[in-house]
Amino acid sequence: MLLKNINTLIFLIFICVFSNSFSANYQVQVGDLIQISLSGESSLEAPFEVNRLGRIMLPEVGAVSVAGLSEDEMDNHVTEKLSMAFRDLTDIDIYVSKKQLLISVQGYVKEPGEFILPANASVQMALHAAGGLRAGAQLNKMQLKSNQAITVFNYKHYLDSGKSSLLPPLQSLDKIFVPASPMIGNVEVDFDPSKVANSGDAAEGRKAIKVFGEVNSPGSFSFKSSMSLVDLLMRAGGVTRYAGVEQIRVITQGVPTLFNLKQYLDSGDEALLPNIEVGSTIFVPHQEEEVKTGANMVYVMGEVAKPGAYQSQSDATFMDILANSGGPTRYAETRQIRIIKANGNVVPFDLAGYTEGTTLARPPVIDPGHAIFVPEKTDMNEKSWLKVTPNRAVRVLGEVHRPSRVEWSDEMSLLDLLAHVGGPTSRADTRNIEVVTPNSSGKNNTYNFNLDKFIKTGGSDNDLPLIRAGSTIRVHDLPHDPNDNKSQWVRQSSEKSIYIFGQVGSPGRYMFTDEMSFLDILSAADGPNMNADLHNIRVTHRNGDYAKVSKLNLALYFETGDEQLIPDVKMGDTIYIPEKNRSWLDQPKETTVRVLGAINKPGRYSFDDSMTILDLLAEAGGPSNVALVEKIVVVNTSCCIDQARTFDLSEFSRTAKFNMLPVIRNGDTIFIPNKSDSSLAKFRAGLRDVFEMISLGSLLGIL
Repeated sequence: MLLKNINTLIFLIFICVFSNSFSANYQVQVGDLIQISLSGESSLEAPFEVNRLGRIMLPEVGAVSVAGLSEDEMDNHVTEKLSMAFRDLTDIDIYVSKKQLLISVQGYVKEPGEFILPANASVQMALHAAGGLRAGAQLNKMQLKSNQAITVFNYKHYLDSGKSSLLPPLQSLDKIFVPASPMIGNVEVDFDPSKVANSGDAAEGRKAIKVFGEVNSPGSFSFKSSMSLVDLLMRAGGVTRYAGVEQIRVITQGVPTLFNLKQYLDSGDEALLPNIEVGSTIFVPHQEEEVKTGANMVYVMGEVAKPGAYQSQSDATFMDILANSGGPTRYAETRQIRIIKANGNVVPFDLAGYTEGTTLARPPVIDPGHAIFVPEKTDMNEKSWLKVTPNRAVRVLGEVHRPSRVEWSDEMSLLDLLAHVGGPTSRADTRNIEVVTPNSSGKNNTYNFNLDKFIKTGGSDNDLPLIRAGSTIRVHDLPHDPNDNKSQWVRQSSEKSIYIFGQVGSPGRYMFTDEMSFLDILSAADGPNMNADLHNIRVTHRNGDYAKVSKLNLALYFETGDEQLIPDVKMGDTIYIPEKNRSWLDQPKETTVRVLGAINKPGRYSFDDSMTILDLLAEAGGPSNVALVEKIVVVNTSCCIDQARTFDLSEFSRTAKFNMLPVIRNGDTIFIPNKSDSSLAKFRAGLRDVFEMISLGSLLGIL
């Protein structure tokens, strides 16, 4: 047992030494894949292919020549190059991960070019990579070019025997050339060697008999005195299925002759065979389509499996003739079949209704000369819907997914019609679908249909509006955002709208329903903004005999949650939310104080006895940069006579004497003059004008 283990160990050592010796002796060649393993360097993870120049392209280093080196030599050489860009190479591992060949295949193959093949690839594998040989390739004289040496080998012998030793070995950069057979000529044609013997055997063109046209193997054939036209057609492989055998042309001694092969085969009369001499030419033409006519013909056209002319028997029915034509196709509109009579009258027939038992009409009687037309089924995605005449179509317009003209059937309802056009879109106003239906007097009846109410209440089909061929259905769209396009408002009636103005995010006119409330419409308008006065909201009710205005303290509602504070609003009402900083517009002038002049926010302001002129100036934004604060004018309104006094804000800011503040009452006016209106400013302006005049006079004197 010990001896057996020792022998096994010696064998394993021998295998390892032999493998290492073989790996060390292997020389890197073009096409091989080199793997570099260095921890922490992702740029070296992908294998590098040895290119045609025997190099690999390394990042940070560039091209490194490795072809012809052993693996140990390649390891040392590549490591030396990488040490110029990488510092720590202690754990680097460089080896040939995949041995490959770069082989070029040229000549008469389907896909010539360069190919990467395994290291043990043969000539047959290289030809397979090139798509295989083309018909007409010469197998016995293939060439292999390796290192400027050309080897000619017989690939046919390999195919006959299967001996791999007959094929030369391959190395990288070898070139295989496949020549073309000399039998294919100088013009590229589809070549079938099996037909070469049948394409003619004439050695001399002048004496040859030429057969071409609709025959299987046209060519030139040698003349024999015992040969007939039928013999020549047989040598040419016979006529094809498309041959016009009744119009074969034969030219002998420059004289053309027509030959009817069908007549000869039907009669067997050899006197009908034309004379064949040396140099004759035989041409078999292509068969032309025969037009079937006759007194007993019935014509079937359109969407049937086999349209054409059919011989009609006296007892043949409409169903018999339709069945002979293969029946309607899946694209046939079987509800609109037309029978065109010989006198020009047109009779419609609903085959689908007849088979379903919904119509009492019987299949029409078909006589010789009549034509049956089965039209194509209309497609709403194509212009073929124009084939539907208005007297049997319904128009669907507006907010549906596929607005179009739809062929109408009395078995359908409004719901069927809406489903056929894809249903209403998300922008559709399904509460107000408008249906226009023509009546017997030639006028139109208009009906507004509430689809939401119908579905919610579970209405029956009897509640649906009447629709017949020629009707028009319009699905209105919901109004667009007024901020985006105010012209869309015209699509929305005033009776179904509510108005909201003032300090809201999106004031405008909005769609409103009975199920909605004041808070719903306020939310639709994006709610009050930061300037809204929630204490003084006004609601104008316009749907009664006279206008009525309700006041709403929305801030109190938010504090208490009392639903009784929220007014009822209806379609047509108007909601106004004022601006909280401009509430003086709702107050008379006797209850406010006016602040005018060089102030940042002039206007009318609310005032009470706890306020002073300083509070008013602060609320108005303070005096501007050009204000003459030393001459602020206060106009007091009394019961008997108005009076005015001035106030020096600058002096007050230095002394802080509150007894200097003027008394302010509601109805007074405060005016802050501009610095340019002061006497000193006017004096300075006049003095500047005098100096400008003196300077101008001096200049004129000098001139």
